[in-house]
Amino acid sequence: MTWGFTGFCGAPYKNTDMRLQTLVATIDQKDHSLADKLNIQTDAIIGNQCDRTGTEIIERQGHCVTYLNDTDRGVGVNRNRLLDHAEADFLIMADDDMRFVDGYPEIVEQAISACTDADVYIFNLIEQEQRRYVNQKIARVGRRNFARYGTARLMLRRESVERAGIRFSLEFGGGARFGSGEDTIFLRDCLDHGLKLYAIPLALAEIDQQAQSSWFNGYNHKFFFDKGALYCALHPRLKKLYCLRYVICYREKYVKQYRMLDALHAMYEGIEAYRSNEH
Repeated sequence: MTWGFTGFCGAPYKNTDMRLQTLVATIDQKDHSLADKLNIQTDAIIGNQCDRTGTEIIERQGHCVTYLNDTDRGVGVNRNRLLDHAEADFLIMADDDMRFVDGYPEIVEQAISACTDADVYIFNLIEQEQRRYVNQKIARVGRRNFARYGTARLMLRRESVERAGIRFSLEFGGGARFGSGEDTIFLRDCLDHGLKLYAIPLALAEIDQQAQSSWFNGYNHKFFFDKGALYCALHPRLKKLYCLRYVICYREKYVKQYRMLDALHAMYEGIEAYRSNEH
């Protein structure tokens, strides 16, 4: 399903003073082909966690693409390095299983023109089989619905994020102890610091649904363990109620792979594991 890339709040405007950068988290890139694969059309920084260190800068269609190569691991570490090196006014977050549509900088300009006070813009992703929540209209995102969105849908106003000192969790996400949830915690932190989040009914990129997930390997013990830890981080007082709600409301998704009581027990194990690591 695609969403209109024209006719959104009038014609796109051209703000020559506004700078955009696309920030891509990836691993094990051997060459510079990823910029072409993703169809990048802005300046970009690619965080490449691989077997070497160093910075490589290439030119693509008049834009500067910087590869930050490092041997460390963890998506939180990678995204934080990208934020630390970013210089543009607006930062488009991306993963390596996406392909941007032609003209996505103009779509970004339309969104900025429509929501001039936004600190975080949350776009749709084009999917052949629709799995993610689809924004139908421009709307503020708050505590009731922020958890439905992931990092690959975000564009950040760099100054706002830097002023608030917000970075991605190093405890959650691919390569960390708890395999997912760094994006949810990031958005929670944005709300805690008073940043304004807006859902935008436009898409910048299509996601490859055939790509292997870096964290989801089915509804197994690890999945529920990590989910329990995440609820403990997000809702320390109501963590067990959120776990109970999850196993009841989403049982149709997992019940063929995992029993409900086993899922709840695994989530409670994740709670205890997270609490034992709290500072």
